[in-house]
Amino acid sequence: MSDPQVTESPSAGLPGQEIPFPTLRDVLRARRVVDAHLPRTPLHRYPALDALVGAQVYVKHENYQPIGAFKIRGGINLVSRLSPQERERGVVTASTGNHGQSIAYAARLFGVQATIVVPEGANPVKVEAMESHGARVVFHGANFDQAKRHCEELAHSQGMRYISSGDEPLLIAGVATYALEILEEQPDVAMIFVPVGGGSGAAGTSLVAKSVDPAIQVVGVQSSASPAAYLTWRDRAWRRAENRSVAGGLATGEPFMLPQRMLWENLDDFVLVEDEALLEGVRIYLEKAKTLAEPAGAAPLAGALSMPERVAGKKIALVLSGGNISPQQLRTCLE
Repeated sequence: MSDPQVTESPSAGLPGQEIPFPTLRDVLRARRVVDAHLPRTPLHRYPALDALVGAQVYVKHENYQPIGAFKIRGGINLVSRLSPQERERGVVTASTGNHGQSIAYAARLFGVQATIVVPEGANPVKVEAMESHGARVVFHGANFDQAKRHCEELAHSQGMRYISSGDEPLLIAGVATYALEILEEQPDVAMIFVPVGGGSGAAGTSLVAKSVDPAIQVVGVQSSASPAAYLTWRDRAWRRAENRSVAGGLATGEPFMLPQRMLWENLDDFVLVEDEALLEGVRIYLEKAKTLAEPAGAAPLAGALSMPERVAGKKIALVLSGGNISPQQLRTCLE
């Protein structure tokens, strides 16, 4: 597969470069906050998936979260730590859906006004969920990157606390708590596959896994239609790339540098899969595991299926990061 058109780093400093990494201690602190508000999600094994993948497959069901996605862990951890002044000002963030839901949910939980900027044409299931939690949803731009720039302008003009969907240590520490749960239940897991959009989940998973046992391999999976994070990881330098994936959770055209710096240190491998493989993964989860995944949530399964020789006979974990799929997209998967 040939590389997509790539833009190299601008000359100015990049967001996230000077932000300190979260540590395992931060993840343990976050676990106390998350456990106070959320039940643990199950880690299930399905014989039909084992046979298909050729490995002992454990699925971490973050699609069972109240918002249907893992991001809720980070949102609760971050919003719980806001200062009184920040809570009074309100928060604003940009999202294709799941991150916005997490901030909306947490903001309602802690009595904070939230504004979420989403791209035009954002998943209506996710938009409705954000609004149901009391958030103000603003539509702007054709994709996430345009929505993010408008979000930053709103934060500056209206004095709200801007929440990056990637360059936030408290978000990363919060979402990393699912990796703790995986390894507490299956401490001898050999590989963990995790989807990569902004990279917070992969960064947190890598941090936890390498802190527990450096031999655990963590593999990031991204769509080849939106490969900016992959190219940045591969080249160890900021890269902007085309952003055309049908998977909203993976559709990021510019990298977040805090999770990227963590991935440079801790991620073992990073693979690209076609959007068609993501849609097929949704169908496989329905058929083999009787569970609903969104295309981004099916990315780890697609990644594992793309490397049969490496996973053969191993005990692996797949992070099913979310299940927020629109009816139209589900019909496309089933067709």
